[in-house]
Amino acid sequence: MKTMEQKNVEAVTAFIEDITNQSILEKTDQFFAPQIAEAFTGRRFTVDEILAQGEKVIARIFMTAVHAGHFAGNAPTGKTLKATQFREFRVIDGNIAEHRGWFDTATLLPQIQA
Repeated sequence: MKTMEQKNVEAVTAFIEDITNQSILEKTDQFFAPQIAEAFTGRRFTVDEILAQGEKVIARIFMTAVHAGHFAGNAPTGKTLKATQFREFRVIDGNIAEHRGWFDTATLLPQIQA
């Protein structure tokens, strides 16, 4: 029998890897999240690491995308890049009740700067 944490990890992993949730994963509390959505095309999200304790699940996610628009003063490079995003989820009865996310610009900016 699976523990609650195992079920919650499975629910969050399925949510992240479902392409229909891409627009949800683009949104974070950071003020520049809309610019990321515009500047990076073909975004795909995959789980790198995931931890669960009770209802809380924390995921480190890799976003792979093409730098196709201006971002943070950097012209489009056409490069495919990999950037890190962190997400915190609260899962109740197998359903995601809330979540928030943050992009790690320290992994993003060096890949697009000239």
